Amino acid sequence: MRNLMVTMFVSLDGVLQAPGGPEDQWGNPFEHSGWGVPYFDEALIQLMHDLTSRADALLLGRRTYEIFSSTWPLAEADDPIGAKMNGMRKYVASRTLDSVSWQNSTLLTGDVPEAVGRLKQSEGGEIQVHGSGDLIQTLMAHDLVDEFHLVVFPVLVGSGKRLFAEGTAPAALKLVGTTTTSTGVIVCRYERAGKLQYGEMGPETGNW
Repeated sequence: MRNLMVTMFVSLDGVLQAPGGPEDQWGNPFEHSGWGVPYFDEALIQLMHDLTSRADALLLGRRTYEIFSSTWPLAEADDPIGAKMNGMRKYVASRTLDSVSWQNSTLLTGDVPEAVGRLKQSEGGEIQVHGSGDLIQTLMAHDLVDEFHLVVFPVLVGSGKRLFAEGTAPAALKLVGTTTTSTGVIVCRYERAGKLQYGEMGPETGNW
């Protein structure tokens, strides 16, 4: 089965909305748009390049697809990430689009969770989800995410849409890698680790 990995920029309090400004991923203004920009350095850019280079395909929601398809085709011919983004297979989940024109893009039809489940069963390598906040909620609700790649910025945004919002299904995760940049950004890679486990703290239990 193909690995499905979600990558997301989030604040320390879990906000994913508008890290790069001036509008959020849904095309709306946001009071704190651009909160992640001051923390980008060469190390973080390289980490994102390395991450993208390992992808075999992208899975995108409508809004992220529209943003990517209007910008990445403009990349210079010698831009390795632009070449990767333009060249690899893209799968787009949308209830409103009738067609997709970005090269190597396919519009998923019918029930999205079922379509993604079939995609994971197909031949190929890792499927990455970038942005696509609404789509990610659907994927998590149907237990379709195998790995989270979280880029955590040292800021408290306070308000805004969150990655792990109310209604997130309980689950255990295993930390399999971390990197810290010069600006204090922590890049964490988590794999799914089964069901949430429970215990009890206190001197009488030996867990103290």
